[in-house]
Amino acid sequence: MLDTAPLFSVAEYRGRVTRLQDHMKTAQMDGLLLTTPADIFYITGFLTRFWESPARPWFILVPAVGDPIAIIPSIGAALMGQCWLDDMRTWDAPDPTDDGVSLLADAIVETIPPNGTLGLPMGLETHLRMPLADFERVTTRIKPRRIVDATAAVQRVREVKSEAEIAKIKATCEIADRVFARVPEFAASGRPLDQVFRDFQIALLQEGADWVSYVAGGAGQGGYGDVISPATAQPLAKGDVLMLDTGAVKDGYFCDFDRNYSVGPPNANLQRAQDALFVATELALETLRPGMTAADLYAIMMTSLDKSGATAGGGRFGHGLGITLTEWPSFTAKDTTPLREGMVLTLEPGVEVSTGKFLVHEENIVLRANGPELLSARAPQELPRLK
Repeated sequence: MLDTAPLFSVAEYRGRVTRLQDHMKTAQMDGLLLTTPADIFYITGFLTRFWESPARPWFILVPAVGDPIAIIPSIGAALMGQCWLDDMRTWDAPDPTDDGVSLLADAIVETIPPNGTLGLPMGLETHLRMPLADFERVTTRIKPRRIVDATAAVQRVREVKSEAEIAKIKATCEIADRVFARVPEFAASGRPLDQVFRDFQIALLQEGADWVSYVAGGAGQGGYGDVISPATAQPLAKGDVLMLDTGAVKDGYFCDFDRNYSVGPPNANLQRAQDALFVATELALETLRPGMTAADLYAIMMTSLDKSGATAGGGRFGHGLGITLTEWPSFTAKDTTPLREGMVLTLEPGVEVSTGKFLVHEENIVLRANGPELLSARAPQELPRLK
């Protein structure tokens, strides 16, 4: 086995596997199958943009005891060989007749007893990254072994970050902080919004991001109504609010926060909305503690907005953050996930400025024993102005 591994120590990866195996034992699972980029990266350190190609499936099998097994296309052998796993089984993919099915089924049969169970994430924010027809072939070949839902096991382990992970996310946030400070260099009245978006992404790369998986935002008079559509060539104009939101990536870890800018002086309605968002976020920063639930945090911010006379908008008020842009939980009235020390979260309240126009305010935090610690530099209460 290698003494070193990409990005983190071997001990870091072993600790993750041990925590998964502890949850597997509690849930009486004899094995765990992981197929998604984030889960495979989390266990192995296998970091690549090659996931953009849907042509090949990839598998990590975590047994109840012992080290994981990598069952992967041969094109990934060199990179996986730099990771910490010893047991790597490969095939030449894509193979239209047997695209890893036999190798995967054989590993499951070898690892799990006939009366055992194989865990597979099946719940919200999960997916199976292999052809459904091939999955059915695997399930047939491994009978009578049963397949059970492993969502809780994976989520409970991944949602609490180690100090090494928190440092990675903090470093990504610092990249975005530097770029948000540079926005007045390339955004001003008369500048086309699509060019602002391009310059924003260029600046993120210049400041050290490995890639920019996500850029969202919008602009409009006194607020914006849509922040997920591609940017248009419409020039910024006096009275507009510009919002930029990024999921930049460094060493496989995301930041996710936005900043708002006023083109010229903001009107009174807009500044009132900004004040309400700022106060709600401050209250969350002051009162959030481990042991609260996601719904409790949502209620804290919602109550503050109500007291400010603001109309809430934008859906959930934040979420988890890490090796994917958004992770569980979601800050809504229905999510009762306990919030634990070491969770990295976004605070993201939103309000309606006027009919069809919104303002969203987002920060990234890690939850410590005594409350939140900001990972993003705190946004100012007064909206920054662009020329």
